[in-house]
Parts: sequence; structure tokens; C-alpha cells
Amino acid sequence: MALNNVKEAGVAETDVLVVGAGPTGLALAVDLARRGVPALVVERAERLFPGSRGKGIQPRTLEVLDDLGVIGTVLEAGGPAPVGMVWADGVRQGEHRMFDEPEATEAAPYTGPWLLPQWRTQEILYARLTELGGAVAFGTEVTGLEQDAAGVTARLADGSAVRAAYAVAADGGRSAVRRALGVGMTGETVDPKPILVADIRIREGALDRDNWHIFPPSADAGFTAVCPLPGTPDFQLTAQFADGGAPDTSPDGVRKAVAARTHLAADDVTEVRWASDLRPRAALADRFRAGRVFLAGDAAHVHSPAGGQGLNTSVQDAYNLGWKLGLVLRHGAPDALLDTYEEERLPNAARMLDLSTRIHRGQARRGAATRQLGLEYRDSPLSLDARTSVGGVRAGDRAPDARLGAGRLFDAFRGPHFTLLAVGTEAELPPLEADLVHIHRAEALDGYDEGLFLVRPDGYVALAGRSGKDLQEYLTSTNLEVLRSWS
Repeated sequence: MALNNVKEAGVAETDVLVVGAGPTGLALAVDLARRGVPALVVERAERLFPGSRGKGIQPRTLEVLDDLGVIGTVLEAGGPAPVGMVWADGVRQGEHRMFDEPEATEAAPYTGPWLLPQWRTQEILYARLTELGGAVAFGTEVTGLEQDAAGVTARLADGSAVRAAYAVAADGGRSAVRRALGVGMTGETVDPKPILVADIRIREGALDRDNWHIFPPSADAGFTAVCPLPGTPDFQLTAQFADGGAPDTSPDGVRKAVAARTHLAADDVTEVRWASDLRPRAALADRFRAGRVFLAGDAAHVHSPAGGQGLNTSVQDAYNLGWKLGLVLRHGAPDALLDTYEEERLPNAARMLDLSTRIHRGQARRGAATRQLGLEYRDSPLSLDARTSVGGVRAGDRAPDARLGAGRLFDAFRGPHFTLLAVGTEAELPPLEADLVHIHRAEALDGYDEGLFLVRPDGYVALAGRSGKDLQEYLTSTNLEVLRSWS
């Protein structure tokens, strides 16, 4: 795609510049596109990322993808995580359950994790973006960044520039934008042992696709795992090396690693489609906002791959930021609303980093916390519980699904709007903008107490109250007066 909307020679203009076309940048661009917010996604590479790296999609992220309109494709293209199978000397030793397996409930329809190679997730989000009229400028590198009171100017490698009201750095753990901003990142080495990650194809019949194959460490090699990637003929290989080692990511190097660590022969690997050298690290940016620039995804937090939290936390960064940018740029909400992005996402990213690190070190299990359904914003300035007695869901919690008439709450939530639930009450409401707030009344809802519940576009309860006065006071105190109708 060529840069467009050119207002002067060499300068393109847009509302939001998104740097990076990974899962974070694409999810944000999709969310902005459905809100009618012009955004330009620039990607230094010539194409989408080709590897499987972040392959586990957690239940909360499946709910996000449902809202973004791609859940059908995601479910069709992926599959549940297979049961682990431990091997020794070419003999099956028994199953190993890597994840707790809860059943779907009325409140949480997705159990997860759902396996889908990262390249396929990105393809799905990219297709959705183009369907909504958006695009990505591939082969476009940001080399410098300047900002003033009115906007951000990004300098590009070809000598041109982009002018935007806001910019979002979604350009990975080595983010050039973060470095240009001078934002520090505090981190630690999770494990000194490097990991080879590769997408491979294996001779038919040499290894079944029904299990996640686990090969225990030996005296001279760390753990090895070979996981079938649903919806593809590929497997993902992960192989840990000794301290300070440098895995050989060449096709021959990958084949040698497989032959040395499993009962497969080198020539059983018929193709090496992608390979990378991973150094497990945990790091958190000091800030997620610097003026008119926001950090999201790996640019803001770098995870160990253990527990499958990195991609999921990143997509949810985008989901948190998108609706706030939409209210500011399309509906005139105050810029101060955007401060809540850092206030909400930085503490959550810190908790997920700690969880990933503990799982990597064997100090925690892949259990309920990894599904991210329990993440909450109770301490956020956007969360207010105005009730004197509290039952069911609280302000700041994820709004659970439930039956609503002949449909479901998640059907009512789907879309870029807020949702006001009036449960078991005929409370008089202040006038609200119908396109921004959809109102539903119900005698009762599982998981919800009696009262008013204002649900944010990202599926969290903003207000839990009893009266229209509670709602009006909430809107006035939270920079959300734009939800009121003044006609």
C-alpha cells in the first residue's frame, strides 16, 4: 500500500499512526476502523510475520476476537491444545496434562487455550482490517519521531513523513519508537538457556498429531517439545539449549536438534518453514504513554513464552486503547480519558509478567489465571461501584455472559458501543446518545445483582449503581459526558 491522504509533498496525514503490523497493531487498527477512526498501520517488514511464535489464544482474548468479528474464522482455523505425551528412548511414557481443563459455563463460553499459529492470527486480523477498509503500508520504517501539542510527526526511511493526532508503538520488544521516546524498560533474564523455536514439517507417520510431544531434558540438552499446529500440516518445535549456547537456526541445525533430542531422524523433518532463537526475558516499560504516543504489546512488556500470556496481553492492550481513542477523536471526549490506558494496562501487564516468569520457573501452574478472565480494573478511575451492598459482578470486573431474552449478553455487547443493563429496576435514566449507549432491561441476569450496570466497549463494568443519579454522577466524574444526549 502507498501512503495516502497526502496534504503536502512527502507528508501523509491520519488520525492514528500505528507502528507495527503484529497482533497488537492489527487488533488496534481493526477496532479503530469499526469506529470510523482513520488509522495508518506501517510495518518495516515486507510482509506479515511468518512464524507460529505466539500460538496460544486464551479465553479472554477469544472474547475480544468475538467482539472484533473474527471468532468464526479463529475457531475454524485453530483447535484445542492437545494432551501432552512424554517420551523416553522412543517409548511413550504417559500423558501429561499441561493445562487445567474447565468446562464452558453460561458466564464464560470459551475455555481455552485455543491453538492457532501467530501467522494465521495475523492473517485473520489483516483480512478483517481490509474488509473494514483499512490497510497496512509494508516496507515502511519509522526512523524518527517528533511531537507537539497538536500531534505527532513520524519520519520514514524513504524521506517522507506521517502526521497524526496520536501514535501507537506496537513495533515489538526492540521498539524503535520506544527508544526514540527515551522511555526506559526494566527487566530481567528469566532463564539463561536460549530456546530454538521452529515451524517444521515431519514425514507422514513419523509422529502423530494427536499429542503435544514432550521429550525430557538430558545431561547435555534442555527440554524439547513438538506440538502439532491445528489447521496446518506444521509442528512447532521448541528446544532448550545449555547456558550461553547459540542455537543453530539453519534448516540443518534444526534437523540436527530434532535428531539429537527425539527418536526421529534428521530426514524425518521434511521442511523447516521458520526458525528463531529466543532468549527468555521479562521486561516492563516505565511508562505506557509519553505525550501523544502510546506503547502497546511487546513494545510495552516482554514475556517468557511460558503460559501463553504475551500475545494475549498485547491484544488486550489494543482493545483497551481503541475505544478510548475513538471517544476522543470521534466524539470529543477529553484527552485526559487516554491517561487511563496506562493506569489500567501497566499494572495488569506487570501481573501477567510475574505469572509468565513463575510458570517458566516451575513456580506456578497453567491454571485459571492464565485464562485472563479474572483480570479486572477495580482500582481504575473509570470504575465506580455506587451500591451500598454488593452482589454479583462488581465495577471494574469483566462483564460475564448470560442469557438475555432469546439471545445472550455477548450478542448485546458486540460492537463499538457501551451497553447499559437495567436489571430488575425501572430507574429513570438520563438521556443518552443512542449510537454510543445501547440500553437493555431485564428482570434478572445471572451473575448480576439488581441495579444499573454500564458496560464499557471492552467488556468491563464501568458503573454498578442503583439510580439514574448514580449514572449521571459517574459520567460527569469520568470524562464520559459524551455519552449523554444534549438534544
